Amino acid sequence: MIIAFHLNVFYICLLFIIIFMKQVKIEIPYDVLAIDELSEEVHSLIDAACDATKGSYAPFSKFHVGAAVLLDNGVVVLGSNQENSAFPSGLCAERTALFSAGANYPGHAVLALAIAAETGGSFLQEPITPCGACCQVLSESEHRAGTPIDIYLYGEAHVFHLRGVRSLLPFAFSL
Repeated sequence: MIIAFHLNVFYICLLFIIIFMKQVKIEIPYDVLAIDELSEEVHSLIDAACDATKGSYAPFSKFHVGAAVLLDNGVVVLGSNQENSAFPSGLCAERTALFSAGANYPGHAVLALAIAAETGGSFLQEPITPCGACCQVLSESEHRAGTPIDIYLYGEAHVFHLRGVRSLLPFAFSL
């Protein structure tokens, strides 16, 4: 009897929440661009990300990712994914590039990031996105610089251009 009462109260509360809950939709604005629509500077950054895949150490996944970060002083810092047999000890290309930029060029803002991936000797047809951990690091980089980072995700078919990491991580953690 008591259990039935509690279940009824639970279902009534659940129904109340469903009826009065406000649903919010998140839109993700991004551009889909052909390679020939890119500026020379962006094309060069994407080429650098593609070249960075050659430095990838991916003996387990065979998934080679390269990242190129453009800083406000014009320097381009490269990174590639580095796997390790102790799985969580590896690092993604994006964080490799961002951490290297922070360590070697402290105080310089990240203006843009390009990411490319290849497997089996060919670049992917569709762009890939950074993982959640990389998005969080991008968010921190944006926060420190006080300006959104232009993100270019390369695929053979097209390039996605996002203006800021909020498009990828709308509920970023921040202290």
